Amino acid sequence: MNRKIIGWIAAIVLGLLIVAAGINMLVDLMWFQELEAEGVYWTRLMARGGIFLACWLFLFAFLWINLLATRREIRRFPNLSLREKLMAGGFMRFLVPRRLNKIYLVVALVLSFLLSLYTPEHWMDLLQFIHATPFQQADPIFHNDLSLYVFKLPFYRFLYGYLMIALAVPLILVGLIYLILNPPTRLGQRLVYIPSVGLGHVSALLAGILGLKAWGYRLQQLELLLSKGEKEYLFGAGYTDVHVRVPVLNVLMVLAALVAAAFLVNAFLRRPRLLLYGVLAIVGASLLGGILPGAVQKLMVDPSEFAYEKEYIAHNITFTRRAYGLDRFSTRQFAAAGELSWADLQENPGTMNNVRLWDYRPLLTTLNQLQALRQYYRFVDVDVDRYQVGEDYRQVMLSARELDKSLLSSQAQTWVNMHLQYTHGYGIAVSPVTEVTSSGNPIYFVQDVPVTAVEGMEIEEPSIYYGEITGDYVIVKTRTREFHYGTTDGENVYTTYQGKGGIPLNSLWRRLLFALKFGDYRILISGELTGESRIMFDRQIKTRITKLAPFLQYDEDPYIVLSQGRLFWIQDAYAVTDRYPYSAPLGRINYIRNSVKAVVDAYHGSVDFYLMDPEDPLAETYRRIFPDLFRPREEMPEGLVQHLRYPEGLFNIQSRRLTLYHSTDPNIVYTSEDLWNIPLENDEQPMEPYYTILQLPGYEKPEFVLILPFTPARRDNMIAWMVARCDGANYGKGELFLFPKGRITFGPRQIKNLINQDTVITEQLTLWDQHGSRVIRGNLLVLPINDSVLYVEPIFLESEGGGVPQLSRVIVVHGETVVMEESLEQALARLFGGEGPLKPGEPDPSSPGVPEEPGPGEGDSQMASLARRSRQLFEEALERQREGDWAGYGSKIEELGRVLQELERLYGGGEE
Repeated sequence: MNRKIIGWIAAIVLGLLIVAAGINMLVDLMWFQELEAEGVYWTRLMARGGIFLACWLFLFAFLWINLLATRREIRRFPNLSLREKLMAGGFMRFLVPRRLNKIYLVVALVLSFLLSLYTPEHWMDLLQFIHATPFQQADPIFHNDLSLYVFKLPFYRFLYGYLMIALAVPLILVGLIYLILNPPTRLGQRLVYIPSVGLGHVSALLAGILGLKAWGYRLQQLELLLSKGEKEYLFGAGYTDVHVRVPVLNVLMVLAALVAAAFLVNAFLRRPRLLLYGVLAIVGASLLGGILPGAVQKLMVDPSEFAYEKEYIAHNITFTRRAYGLDRFSTRQFAAAGELSWADLQENPGTMNNVRLWDYRPLLTTLNQLQALRQYYRFVDVDVDRYQVGEDYRQVMLSARELDKSLLSSQAQTWVNMHLQYTHGYGIAVSPVTEVTSSGNPIYFVQDVPVTAVEGMEIEEPSIYYGEITGDYVIVKTRTREFHYGTTDGENVYTTYQGKGGIPLNSLWRRLLFALKFGDYRILISGELTGESRIMFDRQIKTRITKLAPFLQYDEDPYIVLSQGRLFWIQDAYAVTDRYPYSAPLGRINYIRNSVKAVVDAYHGSVDFYLMDPEDPLAETYRRIFPDLFRPREEMPEGLVQHLRYPEGLFNIQSRRLTLYHSTDPNIVYTSEDLWNIPLENDEQPMEPYYTILQLPGYEKPEFVLILPFTPARRDNMIAWMVARCDGANYGKGELFLFPKGRITFGPRQIKNLINQDTVITEQLTLWDQHGSRVIRGNLLVLPINDSVLYVEPIFLESEGGGVPQLSRVIVVHGETVVMEESLEQALARLFGGEGPLKPGEPDPSSPGVPEEPGPGEGDSQMASLARRSRQLFEEALERQREGDWAGYGSKIEELGRVLQELERLYGGGEE
């Protein structure tokens, strides 16, 4: 293959790479413009491009200058034997000045380019360095503001590494050139044979390296505050670090600076021995500096560790609690001494009317069985929230009915269907957490297709174009009508998108651009597209917000919100770092704040980032970098503010840290004598925090909170519970309630054992498990009421054939008394012998917020839902029959049989 062909191939490959990069850049620019975030795009592009160009040009210039400095010695070419060989092979013509300059130019350009390719990844380090916000807090050792470690030290470390590359690479190249031109004649005398010009050149580069190394020793001193210890409470600089390593690094820093100065002088003196002595001095001092701290730690500190480390453990406690926001939790005593009565329950209606009987796991299965309604709809996740329904403050579970096109039959997965017609999900299902029908199915505040809802929860725009599983691109406003929903009589309703989402495909070049972007020629040639067509992509919630703000860390659970008749997604975002001094790390972070809430419009796709904690220096730095991206909390619509939740991800991290750092006493932390655990619900599964509406001790009104109990290490009794408040002005406030240590309060695992020891309950559960049903035990709820604790565990039954999980029994425990009844009200009445208006387990059709159920008998809405489901399954079975898919036909008929059996059971129950 001749050079011309190779050149053409290289040019074509390079051209294709440039075109691909250009397409991605143009598409990204349009995407950011759609979201009115063009400033974010340009800031990131300029930062990435700027740092790369600056580093590349600097390294290129420095490398080229150093290579050019060897030309004099090359012209002299004292290595006669090598010279003769090169002349014999005709290679000496490449070493003439004109050609040598070109070779050096190419080498410097290519090598500096390759060595600079990683630098754009540090764009955020650069911007944080420029826009750093002071913490107004100093470290206890060097007394620097913490912003030095969080914002500046990462950039200093990057700069140090790159400058070391910039000095080491020329040193290696020119050193090799001088050695090739002047090879040593005897081992051990290499330096003697370097010519005076080369010796001066090498001395200057070594001076630069050692001067840079002196700065590196200073950076090492600062990074001691981020050093890992054998135990988490020893994270950060300890006694040996402060009293031995810091002085040793000071000596090394001064020594490196002195040797660098000597090498710089030697650039003019050109004495080989001076280089040798300087290198030996640095190596010797480094070895001594590495041995001394270890010896002091082993011989002096370890035998009396706490006495030496007490001060530094105290620093670790203070900074860890501050970094994870543990210092924001106020501590209170919880007596846990009282015996509850029926009157106590009546005095806490907000709590009792919102006991979370429905567990999200069986409810998700139930929704997909009863409310998906069509084969291509899927409920992905169940969220917990609260809504004002009539005059009642109600806790609910809700889920979005999303479109899952992978559930379409293979014949239906055409390009038109996948990208033009099936474009969006439809509506939500909302259920109160406490109420069930007589058959154990959910009551719905919002349900069905088309949507029906109780007063105050109507949905004006139920379409979901942006969601949790909307992973592909769709094109709207085409000649193909978009499928909206199917009706019970078999007719389909269609719609045309009227929102602001998507990028216009109003020109041929735009269609070509996106055809190349997605590798789909039909975008270019399809006659279904018009001048008003718009393409939507990156529609998944997390993908969308991460592309806008990749420097934030996101909670795993975005949740759907109904506000003013529209659907929105709220995504909690965290400002995190792993460079907070003395804070014990958890995974890859050692500082976290829920400083940002991202809101995505499920119809328009717009994204708004609201700054919830302007006092957080990380969030404020991000705001300075991207002033147009973040909006103040005050601008968030009130309808969304009412649905803000304390994020479960942050709560989990804080609870794990509280197991040790609830104490501020260094001795207690060091000995771990008061270590806590997150309780186990069974032998393996840690208890999950849960949202509930609760009237906290000392407060007058019930409120939406996130709660989790704790047990002592290696014991199962309850020792504390933590709560994060979510409502109004109290949002973000945390409280830690401590149980008296002299009194035993049963923990979740002990309550589970107490339930399992009840022979009547155990026999009943076993009987159900043996007769074609599967018993699902829901989350055990720990409900603090007044100065006592009530435990509630829902029991669900599901047929082994994959039926609908139904709430069948409720177990309630107080003290050592365990009862199981068909409803919460019955269990409470049996436990406390109560009579009165407390009816948290049965819906009252006349009360506000409970829908009047259509249908025969007692008006159970589940009959209507099951009837719709049976019709849908019958139609799907016929479709499978027409397609010749007999296995699919049999599966649908079998599922239809189960639904009809359920209908028969419900109808029979209604006649009783």
